[in-house]
Amino acid sequence: MALFVIPIAKFGSDPSSALTVTSPAPSVYLVTINSPPDNRLTTPVCQALLLALDILEFDHPRGVVITTSAIPKFYSNGLDLEHAITTPGFWSDSIYRLWERLLTYPMPTLALIPGHAFAGGFITAMHHDYRVQNPGKGFLCLNEVDLGAPLKSPMSSIFRQKCSPTIYRNIVLEGKRFGGQAALESGLVDTLGGLEEALRLVEARNLVQKGQSGVYGVLKLEMWRDSIALLSKENYDAEEEKWNRRADREAEREEAGQKAVAEWKAAATAGTVKL
Repeated sequence: MALFVIPIAKFGSDPSSALTVTSPAPSVYLVTINSPPDNRLTTPVCQALLLALDILEFDHPRGVVITTSAIPKFYSNGLDLEHAITTPGFWSDSIYRLWERLLTYPMPTLALIPGHAFAGGFITAMHHDYRVQNPGKGFLCLNEVDLGAPLKSPMSSIFRQKCSPTIYRNIVLEGKRFGGQAALESGLVDTLGGLEEALRLVEARNLVQKGQSGVYGVLKLEMWRDSIALLSKENYDAEEEKWNRRADREAEREEAGQKAVAEWKAAATAGTVKL
């Protein structure tokens, strides 16, 4: 039986779109995302998740929050890029706000990953405290290198903080796909399995009790302060300005480099090359 349901169909094209929150064990809350076909992280999905987190924090006993998907093939296939680019406030008010909320949430959080978690879906999973992945299907992958899409500082920071330099390189510069066993060996997930294994992890690590003292979120504020600072709304404009300056410098560098190469070719043809 559901504790509550947050419809999101009014924002999307599929009438079944909703977040359903259940309690599979005492003080364990399972937030199931159903936004066909692949749980893209649009503004409505992000806002529904933020609302669910508020309801659980302020209207239910403290415990553990598990997020998962009703769509077996996908945890989340990432952002809808057109929506992200064209929707005012998407970055600062929705996706960055969701990641910051997860990273500082005052209860333990766990991403239960039944299938693929690509790009923004992978990033979202990494902002949880724990991760459990299906051992038999689905990949974790940050495929921006193959898409030709940049990773801004608020997107990349969590991998830098939570992964070894080698794994960070493989994720960002190779777009490596991590199946369950590879993800476990790389430290990206804590165990393999489904809901049963996730509940075992919660029990084995005494997670329901860990969130009772009121200090859990405060501890995370210090642990992840670098990523939190990059995700904050106050920092958004400064980061965008920094990114734009970097893009301008890169354009200037390319122009200067192309000019230098052209001059070298001309000199080489004339036999007057000097170093």
